[in-house]
Amino acid sequence: MTAGRFDPAAHARAMRESGFWLDSSYDEFLVRAIADTPDKPALVAYRADREGARRFSWREFGDLVARCAASLRALGVGAGDIVGVQLPNWWEFVVVSLACNRIGAVVNPLMPIFREREMGYMLGFAEAKVLVVPRSFRGFDHAAMGQALKRDCPKLQHVIVVDGEGDDNFDRLLLSGTARVEPTPKRPLLAPDAMAVVMFTSGTTGSPKGVMHSTNTLMACNRSLAGRFGLATDDVMLACSPLGHMTGYAAVMLLGISLGSTVVLQDVWEARRGVQIMADEGVSYTAASTPFLSDICEAVASGSPRPAKLRNFLCGGAPIPPVLIDRAARELGLTVCSLFGMTESLSSTLTEPARAHEKSSTTDGRALEGVGVKVVGHDGKPLPAGQTGRLLVRGAQMLMGYYKRPDIETFDAEGWFDTGDLAYMDDEGYIRINGRTKDVLIRGGENVPVVEIEALLYKHPSVAAAALVGYPDARLGERGCAFVVLRPGASFTLDDLQAYMAECKVAKQYWPERVEVVADLPRTPSGKIQKFKLREVVAKAG
Repeated sequence: MTAGRFDPAAHARAMRESGFWLDSSYDEFLVRAIADTPDKPALVAYRADREGARRFSWREFGDLVARCAASLRALGVGAGDIVGVQLPNWWEFVVVSLACNRIGAVVNPLMPIFREREMGYMLGFAEAKVLVVPRSFRGFDHAAMGQALKRDCPKLQHVIVVDGEGDDNFDRLLLSGTARVEPTPKRPLLAPDAMAVVMFTSGTTGSPKGVMHSTNTLMACNRSLAGRFGLATDDVMLACSPLGHMTGYAAVMLLGISLGSTVVLQDVWEARRGVQIMADEGVSYTAASTPFLSDICEAVASGSPRPAKLRNFLCGGAPIPPVLIDRAARELGLTVCSLFGMTESLSSTLTEPARAHEKSSTTDGRALEGVGVKVVGHDGKPLPAGQTGRLLVRGAQMLMGYYKRPDIETFDAEGWFDTGDLAYMDDEGYIRINGRTKDVLIRGGENVPVVEIEALLYKHPSVAAAALVGYPDARLGERGCAFVVLRPGASFTLDDLQAYMAECKVAKQYWPERVEVVADLPRTPSGKIQKFKLREVVAKAG
């Protein structure tokens, strides 16, 4: 890293002078949408446990936000207070988020899969004042967990339950009153540089950290994605990726609000229903990880209606097998744009739609507007095109820092953030993620091209998903173990793998030397494979 310390004030000046930070508020866009298209659908909410969908016009959505904001304020929530929201993709999530924004509170989106251990740590560390949960979701009693957490987290004053049956009921507590907090977009309580969202990292390598983002950083993400995709107010966006993750929260929900588009919510991903929703609602854009894209292709191939208006798919969270990009283009006429991003950096690189078929199968895109990207060697100096090194990013979408962790030096003096990823860059500035700095597999002094081997495994007709990790070896340092999820009725042995590697003309030093067949791969909520868990499995197996 460069000597010296990062200067946040100088960074903020540079972002404003370059036009990437506009000091706007989401209330500005909400007010505009209500004025321009009051009766147009703002939210269309589908739930797996209910027929049909609930629809809210922009006028109705604005009314809900105003009443919810007043009720939160009456509960003692003020500027800087943290509100945890552990809801599926329900309309209540969106309302609470905008209501917090209006009164200057901070939203802490939480994945519904989190349980007492994760929730206790995150809520306790964040000192959340309010927690909003479903009464029950996918068979789990969130309301009971919420009450238990309230006992263990002394700062947690209120647990509010969607579909609750008591005094903690969401509608009764937050929407039944007549008091309102009207928007003041020209003088918002939440300063554009203040923390608006704290979201904990999903933890591919260890304990989560609270990533802080402001309205300025979130809107920079919205503007860059809208510009690259050519999105506008007449687009219809499907939020099938969880709102508890930045893909759903920033790259769909907030993006749709900033454009005055219609946001469609699906709470439980079921591919056949998801594809039907896309067809029925005229969805034109969505963002999700690789498994979602594979599911859509399979659903249409098995008879579900082809979503005719779906033209853009932002795919991130894990490398996209080239065969899947080709299939989506061939069978759906769908432009799949590969993205690299993190909770810390939001959307950093993205392929251009006009070149997606060419570039998404071989790269993870080029830097978005307001983002800088470089690949450096161990000495910190930029590497030539084609050489793998550490991926650094900086710019308008970067985190403010880690919550209550000033001890973590997030940036170097020039504002560069070390992503922890390995990548190489081509002559046009497109990058390709080539592994994690902690996931490097070095066999007998040779760096194994992990991503390329995994891409080949995905192409095998027996393999539905694959991951390659290293395990210790006294002579070679490491050997490779391939974890594979099989297609129904298929088999895959080490002999099969070796024959396939030979057929693909892969250098023998790169061949995995063990195969472990598993029912599923451990993933973070964003779809990233948790390779540290796979390494633990292979280490225990000996």
